[in-house]
Amino acid sequence: MKIDPSFVGMPLRDYKTTVDWRRTMNYAAAVDDGNPRYFDDSDGKRVIAPPMFAVAVTWPVSERIWEFIDDEHFPREVLQTQVHYTEHLAFHRPVAPGDALTVKGRIAAITPHRAGTVCVIRFDALDGDGKPVFTEHIGAMLRGVECAGEGRGGADVPAVPEMDVPAAPVWERAVTIDRMRPFVYDGCTNIYFPIHTSVGFARMVGLPDIILQGTATLAYAARELTSSEAGGAPERLRELACRFTDMVVPPGEIRVRLAGKRSEEGGTHLFFDVVNDRGGRVLSRGYARLD
Repeated sequence: MKIDPSFVGMPLRDYKTTVDWRRTMNYAAAVDDGNPRYFDDSDGKRVIAPPMFAVAVTWPVSERIWEFIDDEHFPREVLQTQVHYTEHLAFHRPVAPGDALTVKGRIAAITPHRAGTVCVIRFDALDGDGKPVFTEHIGAMLRGVECAGEGRGGADVPAVPEMDVPAAPVWERAVTIDRMRPFVYDGCTNIYFPIHTSVGFARMVGLPDIILQGTATLAYAARELTSSEAGGAPERLRELACRFTDMVVPPGEIRVRLAGKRSEEGGTHLFFDVVNDRGGRVLSRGYARLD
């Protein structure tokens, strides 16, 4: 199978949704994030969504991406080979209950990779006034799919800063992942794929068992970074990115590790990873920026 980089720039059909408090609170509950900003609506306080709720907003498009592609020439069969490879989120303001969001998508990059081809889709979530709420760049690895050419759009994908990571982490936080966690995350977020909840399907496609959703692992990392580095203020999180490089097979434990941080004009840069209980790096090249 092949995919042509000329599809870079192709727009997707718009998706519209209205956010309610039940969805935002359920997302926080899915990863045991009891931050009062997500739950305490007493005395007229306005709750907000956890930053990673953004992936639940765009999931209906990602889940059925072929329905949002208008170009009849696009090789839809390559979509059957995709796995979540990279994630980059830029937060312009927190999502909140009552937001009427329009998600506009387009193919941002198609580039060759030794394992196939990386296809990056950009989603822009806009509020009712047309103002940006968040921007997501989600990278899919198209396994075994040939990129017909040198690729396009790679320079337009957000790049994150790099730093010399010290040998020992600044801190690390252990998170227990119980056997039911993929089912809880599935039910509370509506982010559904059978490798997370069907043992039979997972083994049929070559996995040892069901695995925790990658976005759940990233949400745990966001929880720990917000608590330890942002004083519990999720509004301060402006960017969050990682590469998915290993699996979490529950039950087990993951460790969120802050590898380093650097403060400069414009914010604080955090560099992190997440490892599983076998020592495998589940999330690598983790990056977050606080304002």
